[in-house]
Amino acid sequence: MPSPKAVDVNLTEEEQKNLEALIRRHNIGQQIALRAKIVLFSGQGQTNSAISRRLEINIETVQRWRNRWVKGQGISLDDLSAEERLQDMPRPGAPPRITADQRCKIEALACEAPENSGRPISQWTAREIADEVIERKIVDTISSRHAARLLKRC
Repeated sequence: MPSPKAVDVNLTEEEQKNLEALIRRHNIGQQIALRAKIVLFSGQGQTNSAISRRLEINIETVQRWRNRWVKGQGISLDDLSAEERLQDMPRPGAPPRITADQRCKIEALACEAPENSGRPISQWTAREIADEVIERKIVDTISSRHAARLLKRC
């Protein structure tokens, strides 16, 4: 039984340049570079099976990224860059319990001197910052470990 016909990928000159630049970048993730190669080869008219053999990957991976690229081509590169088009989709899971606004307040608190909050310390510790966040009613509960993780990210 023949496999389904692959979606045609017609790359603009700008898209092709952006994809080639992504592949050449040294600080790009390997998954993004691989996906950029898939799209470039697709734009050159190569079949899914040829691309999968050339890159030594599963044919379903080639089909997925070829189809995702074509779906995103209706959006200009100014609104959604080539790199953003090749990012993973959000994964399901529990919604975050700390909102962006609460995170901003926690970060602002970390920038304040502990003495301003009546704390007898010169630098914030994870336990002290967690206690102060709860005391200021920014969040109902937070562990010192979670507070430290939030601050480490920023």
